[in-house]
Amino acid sequence: MVEAGSIVELAGGHYRLREALAGSAYGVVWRADAPGAGPGVALKLVNTEQMERAPAPLRARWIACARTELAFLRGLAPWDGRHIVRLVDAGEHQGMPALALELLDGDLAAHLAAEQAAGRPVPVLQALDWAAQVNQALAKVHAYGWRHLDLKPGNLLLERGTNTLKLADFGTNRRLDDLRAHSYGGTANWQAPEQFFPGADGYLTGAACDIFALGALLYYLVCGRLLRYSAACGQAWQAHGREAAAVLAAQGRPAVLQADEAALFAGRAAPALPLLRKLLAERPGDRPRHALEISRMLADAAAALRQPALRSAA
Repeated sequence: MVEAGSIVELAGGHYRLREALAGSAYGVVWRADAPGAGPGVALKLVNTEQMERAPAPLRARWIACARTELAFLRGLAPWDGRHIVRLVDAGEHQGMPALALELLDGDLAAHLAAEQAAGRPVPVLQALDWAAQVNQALAKVHAYGWRHLDLKPGNLLLERGTNTLKLADFGTNRRLDDLRAHSYGGTANWQAPEQFFPGADGYLTGAACDIFALGALLYYLVCGRLLRYSAACGQAWQAHGREAAAVLAAQGRPAVLQADEAALFAGRAAPALPLLRKLLAERPGDRPRHALEISRMLADAAAALRQPALRSAA
């Protein structure tokens, strides 16, 4: 069992645990002191307590997720880490993979919750800029031959001083060239229809799932709420687990972007509405296929939103 003050030895030296920062079903993230006078790190360990209680297939899956994350981050060239959390060190602890990651100021989910509680909505231009940063991160993931499959505010780390986002948590990553149907993975509130509703053999996902999640994130940033479709998927999963898709389909699957939701978004970021519709297309093939297309549409929308301010200042 690890606790504050425990020492974890990785390839680059010894790390002292300070405080737990976050946790999930299989992982625990600690703030830790780095060897020597180096900056602190976020140390990600497999949750051994949960591991002991889990059945063997689930334990194997959790270990595989940790190894997948490590493989992806190790594969990045040093200059390709922009908007992706940086791997500082790695090794094993208690026979399980362990990762030391750069330490940022927290995740976007916590930041947005605090801002909403204070009555401060995200400025629209900031929302578009964050979406552009996430688009760059996904482009890099896809360029390296992976799909992320769990894009959400909790997996985006924020550097507050520069308003920079970095994508994290690559345990759900799957190779793009692996076209087989697979078991469920990810978070229901942010999933494309093909990732939430399985086919006969399982879930058929691709890079387009990440593009849909980017659209769901853009809507959330601009409007301050989940799409009703996304909320319905999340509530169904919480209530019914793996039967959620069947239950929701029987109740009548909601449209992804409903008319009043599009109107609300247009009232705040009208130039970005065509992009939102493309990102949230029901069919994967109707979503943008290239990050460059998304980048251009975001830049055009931001430029259009700046025009009234420029005219009023003239």
